Parts: sequence; structure tokens; C-alpha cells
Amino acid sequence: MTITIPTLETDRLILRAPTLADFEALCMFFASDRAKFVGGQMNEEQAWRQLAIEIGHWPLRGYGRWTVTEKHSGQAAGLIGLWFPHGWPEPEIAWDLFEGFGGKGYATEAAQAARAYAYNTLGWSTAISLIDADNHESRALAQRLDAQHDGHFTHERFGEVQVWRHPAPYDLNDIGMETST
Repeated sequence: MTITIPTLETDRLILRAPTLADFEALCMFFASDRAKFVGGQMNEEQAWRQLAIEIGHWPLRGYGRWTVTEKHSGQAAGLIGLWFPHGWPEPEIAWDLFEGFGGKGYATEAAQAARAYAYNTLGWSTAISLIDADNHESRALAQRLDAQHDGHFTHERFGEVQVWRHPAPYDLNDIGMETST
């Protein structure tokens, strides 16, 4: 099976297919405290499996999360994109930003590009983000994206999380982005 994962570009970022080259950055993320809201810390074997899940989501759903890289440095800054694994209530815009890349607006910029792709290319009419109530940074990002708190969802592994509903496509003025393959 061959699937082409599109590359998205914003002013400062490239959203590209996750690859084996991202393994070290993913290991560092899952070894850090930043992983506490996405299942907790993982060893290298578990991080390997997570990378395989990220890559495998693309052929299973036709979309997934991209590795976000800085244009100027080429460094991996996080995983952001479209996520809908078994057990989720509906398709999500999900983000994990790596250590050292917060506070620069990267998560907002990448999430806007991912949402624009979901709406403009895939034809989604809605999207959610699932956020732990104690994850203040992710809640603030959802608010910057104009998402509204829309109830709760209880996941068998993650427990109760908040559902944040993104505005419908016709209510948005997201920044543009370029898509290439």
C-alpha cells in the first residue's frame, strides 16, 4: 500500500510526514514531563511503538499527524495534526509540542494549518480537541483557536477529558497554507 502524506507549509513551519528520523526527538518528548497529558512517560520501546502508530494512522484513516519542523533550523518541534484512533468520539485536531518550542506560537500556527487541511481538503464540517482539565497550556491553545468547551468524554485509558469544539469552516478566518506532495 502506498500513501502520499502531503507536506504543509506555514510562514515559519513545515508539517511533513513522520519518519524514523523523528525517533530521537520522540524519545526525548516521551521521557519528559511534557508527556504527562498524553499517556505519560514512555521508554524507548514504547516511543518506537508510538512512532509506528503515528505513521500507521495515515494509511488507516487517510490523514494523521505531521512532524512539525522549524523552517530555519529543520528541527522537529512536535507532532500536530488530525487524529481519530479507535475509541475516540470523533475526529480530533491534536498537538504535542516538544520541549523548547513552546511560547513561539508554533502550536497555534501548525494547528491552524492542520484544521484548514481538514476543512478545505478533507471536507470535515467539525473537529474537536480532547484535553485533560489540568492541561492549562492546551486549553489556552484551544481558546486561541476559538474552540469552545463542549462537554466531557471518558476514555478507557485516559479517563475523563474535556471536549473542545472547533468553529465550523464557515466561521473561520485561518491563515493560509501551502500544500505539496
